[in-house]
Amino acid sequence: MADVRFEDVDKVYDNGVQAVFDLSLNIQDGEFLVLVGPSGCGKTTALRMVAGLEEISDGTISIGARVVNDLTPKERDIAMVFQNYALYPHLSVGDNIAFGLRLRKTPKKTVEERVQWAARLLGLTQYLDRRPKELSGGQRQRVAMGRAIVRQPQVFLMDEPLSNLDAKLRVQMRAEIGRIQRELGTTTIYVTHDQTEAMTMGDHVAVMRKGELQQMDTPQKLYSDPKNLFVASFIGSPSMNLVEAQIVRQNGGLVARIGDQELPVPGELSSARPALTGYVGRKVALGVRPEQLEDASLVRDGANGNRLRGRVVLTEALGSELLAHVELSGKPVVTDDVLEGAVELEDAMVDDLAQKADEERTTFIGRFVAASDVRPDHVIDMVVDTEKLQFFDLETGNAIRAGE
Repeated sequence: MADVRFEDVDKVYDNGVQAVFDLSLNIQDGEFLVLVGPSGCGKTTALRMVAGLEEISDGTISIGARVVNDLTPKERDIAMVFQNYALYPHLSVGDNIAFGLRLRKTPKKTVEERVQWAARLLGLTQYLDRRPKELSGGQRQRVAMGRAIVRQPQVFLMDEPLSNLDAKLRVQMRAEIGRIQRELGTTTIYVTHDQTEAMTMGDHVAVMRKGELQQMDTPQKLYSDPKNLFVASFIGSPSMNLVEAQIVRQNGGLVARIGDQELPVPGELSSARPALTGYVGRKVALGVRPEQLEDASLVRDGANGNRLRGRVVLTEALGSELLAHVELSGKPVVTDDVLEGAVELEDAMVDDLAQKADEERTTFIGRFVAASDVRPDHVIDMVVDTEKLQFFDLETGNAIRAGE
């Protein structure tokens, strides 16, 4: 086992297209890192450079104490699990798992011991004599993982290994991969375009866009404190609600003016983000997560000053909760960052958002408790958890934080 380091890594193809720009990452020994981002963002290219399947144009990649830029894939002591299982149909499950070991002329007894060990770990013992065509998709993916595990490499590389499975199997296999990685303690780099997969699996998540690293942090930190508008839009489902707001001084504090409504900025939040005072009189992007909105009729303590009023246009009852789409005054934040992030989440409101780019109305999604009985066309009040408001510079897209 070993750590993996990217230091100022670039990848430029022969046709001049640059896929990765100045990538620096440090993946600790035993860590599970997820690379996530839209299609074409460079995440798979970064993974393939670690594997030695793509040459590095500039910078260095190290595995443990060794710089591996010029080493062959075989010399790097890594194992890769691909999107397609790449199993040999004429071989049994046991022979597929053992294939790589036998190529390396591993002693027969060692091969048998490792195959049995991997089969027990993956729940495949009873299937060792079967052919791949006799297995389900999830079982085939376990076999592909078994083939990687038995080699006991320093690093596991996984390239969208669950994308061919149905939704239920993906959930099951996410848990299985997480369990296996924790038991083995092997450094793992996992590529996916699915932000839910990234958030539920990774110790840390690195968000990429157009070949550049946007933010690397714990899943919770990415969600609660995104570095820019792209990360804010991409991470979370439903997406963060974003609207233009003007920052004004009022009664010795700050207020965010949204259309014809206002939200007070709590003193603690202003203190934590002192750069916000530099935006007084200017417009910013204000972000509110859906769960930070609640049906005011169900809130007992009032919170009269922390409310937004709007008209319900759609409700989605999900059993344990209700998603309320509420239209209110205010200009939506429509930038390339936001649209690209939302499109990757297949946000149903993206087209509507683009159409409203020049209008003074926007739609917020509130994640209400199931007891809410709001209905379409009702005008309602939503209580806002103002302690968790997010603010972003409209020109740069960067979060407005301390000292910025």
